[in-house]
Amino acid sequence: MVRLRSEMKGRQKAAVLLITLGPEIAATVYKYLTPEEIEQLTMEIANLRKVDNDQRESVIKEFRDIALAKEYIATGGIDYAREVLEKAMGVQRAAGILAKLTASLQVRPFDFARKVDPHQILSFLQDEHPQTMALVLSYLEAPQAALVLSALPRDLQADVARRIAQMTPTSPDVVMEVEQILEAKLSAMGSLDHTQNGGVEAVVKILNGVDRGTEKAILEQLELQDPELADDIKKNLFVFEDIVSLDGRSLQRIIRDVEPSDLQLALKVASEQVQQVVFENMSKHMAETFKEDMEFMGPVRLRDVEDAQQRIVGVIRRLEEAGEIIVARGGGEDIIV
Repeated sequence: MVRLRSEMKGRQKAAVLLITLGPEIAATVYKYLTPEEIEQLTMEIANLRKVDNDQRESVIKEFRDIALAKEYIATGGIDYAREVLEKAMGVQRAAGILAKLTASLQVRPFDFARKVDPHQILSFLQDEHPQTMALVLSYLEAPQAALVLSALPRDLQADVARRIAQMTPTSPDVVMEVEQILEAKLSAMGSLDHTQNGGVEAVVKILNGVDRGTEKAILEQLELQDPELADDIKKNLFVFEDIVSLDGRSLQRIIRDVEPSDLQLALKVASEQVQQVVFENMSKHMAETFKEDMEFMGPVRLRDVEDAQQRIVGVIRRLEEAGEIIVARGGGEDIIV
């Protein structure tokens, strides 16, 4: 016999639901599942010898409640869904339903903060502890967090970046307390998840969006504070000088996509190795033209060079995300054959 509802797992409830809905609907649902999910669900269905009416009704009722909650969220957002559900079924039951939806709907803390101007967030964070800054930034979208991190004082940037990279799962109570401080100033948002933000991957995404000067300053500070962590971040962070590690086909594609003026500026102060690799992947005529233009360019501002390099890195990352070039990451995990 099926266990009581309070003891049933998600797959067991899904099995009861599909049995109740019948084979035709169950077959339609299977079309949207992975082979592994189908195998697991089929095993659960096969192990169900008997489903009594109370269990069937409770599972159908829970399914209906969750479906309604999803519809309310899609219609008016999480706050609207909470308000409607609380009026319809009470605060406690509504909270239970929304809690079940949190992970699948990716309703995360600080959702309200992801919808406001980064300068407003900065004004709220500038007097907070660096750990609080790191917590909030780890929940923001990477471009938004990058703008906030770039605007922090230089002596704080590396400290906050380090804290994001080394962040461990944070207690929901702590997250809620920090969120409520900002919530009171911006908007109401309550549903929490227990997913871990932060880590090296998070700080790399943020650094990918800051300007080159900020990126260099943070990495330099991290090398002094925690060389091992700095090396780990750099292995996953592509910078302009890393083009020497790209294969010829990828380099030729990049040269076609970037602005010639940006490439000339970027190469102006690049190392001899970088220049050689780039020129080797140009036609002889193009390489000679580039060298002549660079000679006649005269002195250039370092900031202009860094901006040009950052734009080229942006093109490289865009091509990589589109799968049009391969960028080997540190650690030897990406083997090109």
